[in-house]
Amino acid sequence: MNLNNAKKAVLPIMNLVRMQGVPILDQLHLEERLLRCDLKNWCIVNVGTPQPTIVMGISGKPSELINIKSVIHNQVPVIRRFTGGGTVIVDKETIFVTLICNREAVPLLQLYPQPIMSWTGMLYQDVLRDFGKFSLRENDYVFDNLKFGGNAQSITKNKWIHHTSFLWDYDARNMNCLKHPQRTPKYRSDRSHIEFLCRMKDIIPSKSIFIEKTLNSLQKHFVLQSIKLDDISNAPYAPSSRLLTRQELEHELLSTGA
Repeated sequence: MNLNNAKKAVLPIMNLVRMQGVPILDQLHLEERLLRCDLKNWCIVNVGTPQPTIVMGISGKPSELINIKSVIHNQVPVIRRFTGGGTVIVDKETIFVTLICNREAVPLLQLYPQPIMSWTGMLYQDVLRDFGKFSLRENDYVFDNLKFGGNAQSITKNKWIHHTSFLWDYDARNMNCLKHPQRTPKYRSDRSHIEFLCRMKDIIPSKSIFIEKTLNSLQKHFVLQSIKLDDISNAPYAPSSRLLTRQELEHELLSTGA
């Protein structure tokens, strides 16, 4: 057995699903099903979601996080996802990367939010070291002090999920749908969304380079095994991520004046 084969023999297998333009709600439903109903390790890469969509964390309150009048007027879908974390607006220029792992997948990793966050920071440091001053700042991925990646997690008894929305590009007008959150990272320093964010396209040559470097970094920890989306078992499961109805948003607007 040569050295490469010996290395592969001791690394855990991670199934890799690459998607293009799958709606973010469908992706969230897939992720939750794989987290709750499957025993394998997974990486999901999805390049873009068809229309601008707001995604809130499981405990997010619309009146505190989004400009409801603008959202209703512009018919922007609002999703409450099954994981924690902040609120983002995503679109066809967002790159989504999700890791779903068994508790034993990463040796010595403690299954708490900060150790998982730190491990992913190390993973992406390997990906991005050649493109700028990358760092993990209070649960955000940043170049210098400008955010380009937002994260959310969920940890169960036997598995964990860490998913990231990477801002390859964004329409500044869409940011008007988001309020300035009441709780912000210290490094944000009361900056507006536009002042606080950067576009990956201004720093990295192409989406494909970023994705391939991400997969190369993962291959230092896992043996990646490509799986087609259609080949994933469609086990019955009632997902908790859902689209908020117009009636819910209108009720929130009436009750809070937001």
